[in-house]
Amino acid sequence: MEQFYLTDLDKTFLRSDLTISDFSRTVWNEAVEKGVKLSVATARSYTGVMKLLDGLHLKEPLILLDGVMIAAPNGNVLHVSALGREIGDAIIDIVYRLAGIFPLLVGLEHDDTERFVYPKQRNRYLEELLKTFHNDRRLIDADPLRAMERNLKIVYLDNEAVTADLEMVLKKEFGDTIEVKRSKDPYIDCWFMTILHAKGDKAHALMRLEEMEGADRAHTTVFGDSHNDLGLFAAAGRKIAVANAIDEVKERADIVLPWTNDDDAVAKFLNKEILNGKEYSG
Repeated sequence: MEQFYLTDLDKTFLRSDLTISDFSRTVWNEAVEKGVKLSVATARSYTGVMKLLDGLHLKEPLILLDGVMIAAPNGNVLHVSALGREIGDAIIDIVYRLAGIFPLLVGLEHDDTERFVYPKQRNRYLEELLKTFHNDRRLIDADPLRAMERNLKIVYLDNEAVTADLEMVLKKEFGDTIEVKRSKDPYIDCWFMTILHAKGDKAHALMRLEEMEGADRAHTTVFGDSHNDLGLFAAAGRKIAVANAIDEVKERADIVLPWTNDDDAVAKFLNKEILNGKEYSG
């Protein structure tokens, strides 16, 4: 059975300035043209991914939003694990009562249009995050902020202690009906706490994607660097960490690459394994 390769984006396949080198682009495209199955598993949305991966040949379904959604390269939604309005509102109310902060909501309209709903009342971390959206048409401001019918991600930004305390409360309140992911943001000096459907993580998404692709776990290779890749590692046959990965990821990896994301780590591995170490000029 052929191998299926899946890579995280931020701090793994992408360089730290969110670019893709000519070398990485060439290796990826040549591998795809050879018939190799390559895809991504990322916390980013479909629109954001397609902007970042402009110029890459994408033929396989994409795992998006930390595993909440699987979409075809043309944007067709293949699978969604969303939180409903009732539980979304309950989470919003509990967190505001305890910490006085509101989240950014990522959801889908009835026609599968992505929406980012943000509150009028924002802490400094959320303010900084929103600057990265510029004039994104998917943004909607809400006052008061209430949950959508299909909430893909409920995202809070604060310091490590606040998010850790909130995680404990939410897990106690909602049990196994939700998944809570916390990680230090690589671009903003804060911690993200992302609340998802219990099956809306990279591990469940990978298992479903393997079914779609006709691939089995033993022939699936994944690349990652951070906390939200641990589920991906748990569901894959071969786990590969880039050199800049956190220790927890490296400890669970079968291979730790000698290169960082800024050294084109994923592309160098693929070039050696798939293209037999082909050399490129320039």
